[in-house]
Amino acid sequence: MLTHKKKLFALTALSFCALTSAYADTFFSNMNAYTLNAKQELQRFDSMAVDDQGRILKTGMRAQLQKQFAKFEQVDLRGQTVLPGLIDAHGHILGLGINQSQLSLRATNSLAQAQAAITQYGKQFPKNQWILGGEWNQAIWKLARFPTAAELDTALADRPVWLRRVDGHAGWANSKALQLAGISRDTLDPPGGKIERDAAGNPSGILVDNAMSLMEKKLPPLNIAEQRAALDAALQSLREFGLTSVHDAGVSASADKLFREYAIYGKLTTRVVGMISGVDEFFDEVSKAGPLTSFADDRYSLRAVKLYADGALGSRGAALLQPYSDAPQTKGLLFVSDQTMLDMIRKAAIKGYQINVHAIGDAGNRQVIDSFAQLPKTVGPKILRHRIEHAQVLDQADIARVASLGLIPSMQPTHATSDMNMAEDRIGSERIAGAYAWRSFLKQGSRIACGSDFPIESANPFLGMHAAITRQDLNLKPEQGWHAEQAMTRLEAFRCFTLDAAYAGHQENLVGSLEKGKWADFIVIDRDFFQIPANEIHNIKVLQTFQAGQQVFGP
Repeated sequence: MLTHKKKLFALTALSFCALTSAYADTFFSNMNAYTLNAKQELQRFDSMAVDDQGRILKTGMRAQLQKQFAKFEQVDLRGQTVLPGLIDAHGHILGLGINQSQLSLRATNSLAQAQAAITQYGKQFPKNQWILGGEWNQAIWKLARFPTAAELDTALADRPVWLRRVDGHAGWANSKALQLAGISRDTLDPPGGKIERDAAGNPSGILVDNAMSLMEKKLPPLNIAEQRAALDAALQSLREFGLTSVHDAGVSASADKLFREYAIYGKLTTRVVGMISGVDEFFDEVSKAGPLTSFADDRYSLRAVKLYADGALGSRGAALLQPYSDAPQTKGLLFVSDQTMLDMIRKAAIKGYQINVHAIGDAGNRQVIDSFAQLPKTVGPKILRHRIEHAQVLDQADIARVASLGLIPSMQPTHATSDMNMAEDRIGSERIAGAYAWRSFLKQGSRIACGSDFPIESANPFLGMHAAITRQDLNLKPEQGWHAEQAMTRLEAFRCFTLDAAYAGHQENLVGSLEKGKWADFIVIDRDFFQIPANEIHNIKVLQTFQAGQQVFGP
């Protein structure tokens, strides 16, 4: 189908000129299409006219529209279901591509299985100077503790090994890696980080949150060819999953350069809403020109900043107001002081940037909320749409403050179903009432922007919608859903991956729904999202993906 259409990801610099000239006006018809309108009402139609620039001219029923657009190029979608292109409001694009070439322990169910996989990977790639990867989870292994460097040495000792935990907030090193990084019993914990130690005070092999930088500054950097390969791999996956936009939660200087290059040459087949990683040298340089609200036909923007308040629940790095229920000796870690957090937020906000802060624990969330509350109204949440990334565990009183301040909770539904094996152990039965609390946010009028935090979780948005609606894992457990009182309706789940995610990126007038004047970003799927049983949503497959009316994935 659509053999006349150029696939944008194949464009080169020579063909960029074609991007600035007209495509064919196209009339898509015979489709079972759904969208939200500006009032967030669900609309259905079977035909859509798209102009030669890739914007929607009109949607409606074929009987009324066909004569008006008879001279347009006709595309019959054979009665298949069409949705607006889906939006992931929190992902890591280059990380997704890099992960695909590294060791994954996600499927391992025990430490022994992990050790065997590491040994096999080392044999498979004997020329790799470092063995990198991760996605391990000691909770699934039922260890009740972190693994150790000695246990990693058993699997592979002759080369340095560095494996990040599944949440990305802790890393597991073997003795060789610890030695190369110069980490010893005399190494001090950095602010916002922790070196796990054995009974004798020696590093045990686990570095938590900011302590990971002690290791990662020693890793060989990716060259430009490797960066491009990672981006190509990631974009391929995103097209296949029907993600036409992603909010990238931490853009470096090198990533910014790469995204701009791909956008210019028509190769950025998923629109990227970038968040600058921190407010250091790169921010100082790029912010001289102010927020980049649109670049290359809205394929790229860089108008937000990503900051961190704390770590993750699984590694007990999330900052809590009271001690962990299963580790009463710790409350987790705040990365910076209250004053430093406020200073960082203020620095970016006064230059007009949206601020999106990672906060998992109730103490981390409170620090962030308190900081946003101190901003002048002219650069506050209601104007710049500041966000809390994850908003995972909040004190009940702070949930209400999110709405009153106008903050956007940017949440990842699959985190709940991935974390349900340990979350209540970590925080207990009382605090869990304010955790993964989607219904509590929605009830007070907050607009949730949904994402996945890929590659921490799968980038497949239908897994996210399934988790949001059912509060079940892919084995449909637990039977009634985990704390099902916090579940979303089907319409709410659809909205948080489309129009509300677009709103959270200041792009609700560009994407997120199929309406006149917006980009014709849409997907064709293999079954009707709104009609199938909820427990089948995770099985939905994307057949075709379109960006600005041009097919970028599918036959």
